[in-house]
Amino acid sequence: MASQKLGLVFFPAFDWAISPAHPEREERLLYTRDQIVEEGLLDMPCIREYKPQIAQYKDLERVHIGVPDLSSLITDAHLVSAGGAIAAADAVMRREVDRAFALVRPPGHHAMRVVHGTRGFCTINIEAIMVEYLRKNYGIGKVAIVDTDVHHGDGTQDVFYHDPNTLFISFHQDGRTLYPGTGFTNEMGSPNAIGTTLNIPLPPGTTDAGLHEVLDHLILPVLNDFKPDIIINSAGQDNHYSDPLANMAITAQGYARLADKLKADIAVLEGGYSIENALPYVNVGIILAMARMDYSKVIEPDIATCPVQSSAVTRSISAIIKERQNMWATKEKLQQEAIAKAGDFWQRGRNIYYDDAGIDERQKEVVRLCPHCSGYVTIETEAYGMFGYKSAYIATIPNQACPTCQKAAYDAVYKAKKQGKQQLYFVQNKMEDRLEIL
Repeated sequence: MASQKLGLVFFPAFDWAISPAHPEREERLLYTRDQIVEEGLLDMPCIREYKPQIAQYKDLERVHIGVPDLSSLITDAHLVSAGGAIAAADAVMRREVDRAFALVRPPGHHAMRVVHGTRGFCTINIEAIMVEYLRKNYGIGKVAIVDTDVHHGDGTQDVFYHDPNTLFISFHQDGRTLYPGTGFTNEMGSPNAIGTTLNIPLPPGTTDAGLHEVLDHLILPVLNDFKPDIIINSAGQDNHYSDPLANMAITAQGYARLADKLKADIAVLEGGYSIENALPYVNVGIILAMARMDYSKVIEPDIATCPVQSSAVTRSISAIIKERQNMWATKEKLQQEAIAKAGDFWQRGRNIYYDDAGIDERQKEVVRLCPHCSGYVTIETEAYGMFGYKSAYIATIPNQACPTCQKAAYDAVYKAKKQGKQQLYFVQNKMEDRLEIL
């Protein structure tokens, strides 16, 4: 096996934690760092370490609208975490390395487009910011994000739910049994993007065998069919059998073989809270696999405690693979039916809970289904929390919106402002790369 050059970015964020004893703390990366140094990986000629950059607010505002603003909701650690992913992306795009793995925190995949606070330990979406940076600076078109965290990546799904050029695949423990309680098979994308959100809810107790059944017979064929320009791994590691926050049974070998088969261009760390028993082994396995080095001897000392997959779990996984294969094969028909049913506009209302901040948000989202372009999106948001009440009206203009949709998006915000029901009014104009406050 010929090795590949792999870039590594570390940012443990010593000065950021939800609380001193919270499972999302700097030791998550420090034990991994110790293991990597002990194994001598940083001395290997095929592994190169990079320092994180500091992301700019402009990078964040391509993805997020903070209410009242992002600067009051995040810390410097968030800017460095996002900058770490951007440094990994730059290293790959400049061809200094073949692949890169950003081991950074705070994590991001529960952060949605509109941000009122922190939920699921996430305030800004690190992968989404990196994807939009890649599009802006390197002209990347089709992107595939494969989220391998045990929790559904509801924030990443939200950011790209209307984007037919971003394939978001998430396998996770079934949302009926775990936070955030989403990621079901009927969440497939809005009409113009149906099929590009592919949720694979797995039963508790899924082992390496079940995971690789899903990978071999569903995820890899779908990726091959979609033909992305780049593959991003949203690399959560809390599917591990020892993780205290979930109920799955994946091993370090299972994760390493996943990384080997997936061949992601860039991986960005997400969750994983078995700090001593799992993360050093899982991360080393992934690093070796991404560098195309031998990972066969990366085995946890307590591997004998890993549960065995039950026959009921095996049957459930086979059924979900078949159902998801059928969806992918018929997505064009599903899209035609959804557009015909919605007419000119598709809309949804929903409640979003910020568990870390005790915030309740209500949203009404409307998508213009334009026959000439990707349309535009408006969002009415109101939130209640310790701060009292916040509200905003937002229009998002995607890249390649037609002139009629660009004007209609601004007209919608001006009309809402004239009515005066919200406190703030924004236009996120991706064509002109700016967030405007009207």
